[in-house]
Parts: sequence; structure tokens; C-alpha cells
Amino acid sequence: MKLTKQFSLLFLACGLLLIGSLAQAAKPPNVIYILADDAGIGDFGCYGGKIIHTPNVDQLAKEGMRFTQHYSGSTVCAPSRCVLMTGMHTGHARKRGNVESTHLLAEDITVGEVMQNAGYKTACIGKWGLGSAADAGAPWTQGFDLFFGYLSQTAAHHYYPEFLYRNAEKEFYPNNPTKRTHYSHDLFTQESLKFIRENQKEPFFLYLPYTVPHVDLDVPDDSRDEYLGKLEPETPYGKPGKQHYRHETHPHATFAGMITRLDRDLGKIMKLLKELNLDDNTLVMFSSDNGATSAGGADPDFFNSNGVYRGIKRDLYEGGIITPMIARWPGHVQAGSTTGHISCFQDLLPTLAELTNQKPVANIDGISFLPSIQGQASNQKQHDYLYWEFVEKGGKRALRQGDWKVVQLNVSSNNPKPVELYNLRDDISETKNLAKQHPERLQKLTELMDSAHITNKAYPLFASEKSANPKKKKNKGSK
Repeated sequence: MKLTKQFSLLFLACGLLLIGSLAQAAKPPNVIYILADDAGIGDFGCYGGKIIHTPNVDQLAKEGMRFTQHYSGSTVCAPSRCVLMTGMHTGHARKRGNVESTHLLAEDITVGEVMQNAGYKTACIGKWGLGSAADAGAPWTQGFDLFFGYLSQTAAHHYYPEFLYRNAEKEFYPNNPTKRTHYSHDLFTQESLKFIRENQKEPFFLYLPYTVPHVDLDVPDDSRDEYLGKLEPETPYGKPGKQHYRHETHPHATFAGMITRLDRDLGKIMKLLKELNLDDNTLVMFSSDNGATSAGGADPDFFNSNGVYRGIKRDLYEGGIITPMIARWPGHVQAGSTTGHISCFQDLLPTLAELTNQKPVANIDGISFLPSIQGQASNQKQHDYLYWEFVEKGGKRALRQGDWKVVQLNVSSNNPKPVELYNLRDDISETKNLAKQHPERLQKLTELMDSAHITNKAYPLFASEKSANPKKKKNKGSK
């Protein structure tokens, strides 16, 4: 009798263990998407960086897949994030520049809403840039259960804010700009770790758009000290209180310290996933919102931040839009692998829709790259083309189709520059304009660029569009 009871108890225990294992296996994967701000592809060791220490990002690449032809949605932050969230390129996306008066609308479908529809707990922690607290573009109305951070990209220039938003409420840090007691990046990391802990028993989606190393150049001493005296020559930036961005005596050491702090905190997140036994069931992705900048004392030439690529932030040459992209998911993404699949920010939304077994979202430009990261390259659909436009600096547009890319400058003027043509397979640095050698291909790609653009009053790209929407004249008494 006792022996039978013991066998029964053993059978029950094994059954419970099996049920628990099946439940864990059946649980949808958690997703964490970490976005750096103005970090160049060459700032990380796994992409050839030689100066800045990034052991955790490099380890992420060793344990996952590194993309070699991944593009940001734009060459500046707000439109790039709009493309990321909505799956639509800048030819017809809601935001195509950093104009803060243009926000997402209620009818826009975001990645947050896709994940909420799949039953995920969602959070956006960091910089939003797509709406204010008073309109439909606010993140808590766009699919995120929790928002903590900066709504405005301008406010996000400074790392010791007077307040941050926690959903629709302001969370104040009295005298923080002068006392410098609450470094926003650290607050974002703390909030992210808390969110993971609190939601470990249900599927969660964490969108973590950090603001480092975006100007201001500013980092606590414990990160800057690692590089002080090692990255000479140092040329101080600006004068105290004399410009929008912060005066910094050691911009090289500060910039490197910001990247390393970002790397350190990515490591904290990965460590917590292991501690909570979530590691194997979490897809972690890491990227940056555009190419490196030279603003505020940053020095992409010193760090070779954009590697072999021409241009920086605000350019539509490769250096302004090529970006690091790493995907790690143990058991699903082959460790130490790379992919040359040509992809872009608009692909995140359909990728996560496919991951969570949802119907494709209609009328977007993105294509799921889930087959690529799961090693099913033969099932991977390809883009017909990728397109970008940017109304600042005279107006610019660019298009890539296969190995071929066209770029046009001064589009908004009455005398736009001729369209340039490059073969990226043979000339990744875009040094040889082949427009004269391939007139038929040039014409075809120019026509594709024309078709990709839809007129938008807030972002007139061509001179004819500007003249059709003249700016209102100010009254004589206005300021």
C-alpha cells in the first residue's frame, strides 16, 4: 500500500513538473527593444569599434545575431521613432522631421498596440517624441500601459531634468538641474528593472529608448573617470551657460563614458533576465535611432563612429542611417550569427505581429524579419526598396533597391542637385557617383523616389509644395 502511494505521489510530482515545463514553453516570448540615441555603428566593439569598451553589447552579439545592413527610419530622432512605432517610411509617415507640433493621431497603429492586442503588458521607458500629454499622440494612448520618461525630444537634451512624465503625471525632482542628483538614464534603468520584476509571470514588451549618448554630453564621474586622460587631445566644448548644450571640458571622455554606461545597464538587464529564469524566453533587440552626431562637442571622426560609411546624423548617405542591430533569443536565434538581410525600422511592427501570431497590419511598409533571425533565410521576404526623405538642410531624399542607392540634395530649392547613384556592393562608402554610367537605372530609381513621396503640409519636401503652403506672415506687433 505504501509503495503504491509513493509511486502515485512520484507520478503526480512528475506530472506537475511536466505541466509547469509545458506552460513555461507555451508562454509567449517576452520582448525587450533597447534603442540608443545618436550612437554610431562604429561605437561598439562588435561592429569594429576600437576605443570604447562595450563588453555587454559585444556579448549580446556573440549570443545572438548581428545585422550588417539595418537602417534607421530617418536621420534624426523623432521621425525615426515614428517609423519604428508605425511601420511606415518617411515618404508618408505621420512625422517626417523634428517639428514637435506634429504628433501621432488616434487612428495610428503602433507597436505598443500590436503587443497589447497580443495580451502583453507594455512599457515605454525613455524618450518618446511623438506626442504631448494633452493629445492622442501620448504613449499611454498609443499602446503603452506604462510610460516613464521624456515626452519631448528637446527636453531630452538634458540629463538632470526638473521632472519626467509617469504616464500623464509629472514626477518632479526639485533642484535637479543644479544639484544634479537624479541622472535620467539611471532612472530609466531602475524603472526598467522594476517593470521586468513586476511582470515576470506574464508576457511583457519593454521598449527602452535610452537618451545616451545624445547631447548634452553629460555623465556621472564614475563613468567618465574611466577615460579621463586616455582620449587626448581634448578640446573643451562651449562656455558655461553660453549655449543650448552643456559646457563640457572633456567631451571625448564624457562621450565614451556615456556609451559605456549604456553598455553597463544593458548588462544589468541581461543579468536580471537570467536571475528570474526569463533569459531563454526573451527576445532582446538593440539598435540606435540614427547615425552619430557632431553636435554639442561630440566627435564622430575621433571615435570613427560611423566606420567606413559616409556622412553623419542629418545626412542620407549611409553614415546617417545605417545602424547597429542585434537580436538575441536563446534557442531561436543562432549564437554568433550575422545576416545581410536589408532591413529597416519599419520592419519591427510586422516582425512582432508575426512573432505573436497576429494578422499582418495593413497599409504599412515594413516586412517581418522574423524568418531571418530564426535562421529561415529561404522564407525571408525582401523589400522592393527602402526610402527616406528629410526636409531640413535644403531637403534630401534617398532610396535603396538591392545594391543600388540614389541620393538627392537641395530638393527643396528651386535648383535641386542632380540625383546621385551608387552601387553599395562595390562602393559601401559612396565615393563613386555612377549616374552618368547608368542613366536608365538612374531614371528608374528616381521614378521610384517620386512615387514613394506623398505630399504633407507640415513637411513640404519640394519647392513647389512650399510655395503652395506659404507661411503666415506675423503681425507687426508680434514677437
